[in-house]
Amino acid sequence: MALKVKLIKSLNGCTEPQIAVAHSLGLRKVGVEKIQPDNDATKGKINKISHLVEVTEA
Repeated sequence: MALKVKLIKSLNGCTEPQIAVAHSLGLRKVGVEKIQPDNDATKGKINKISHLVEVTEA
């Protein structure tokens, strides 16, 4: 199973760790969608930036 992660808010004003997590998920611009594996590591990353992203099942 996989998760579709979409960046819905800008990274402007975010802390360096939050920006690093977004980049590690492949999210660099608002509106970009990436498919990520559904595992604990990915869920932890999504949890760190949950206020910036929208997650659906792929």
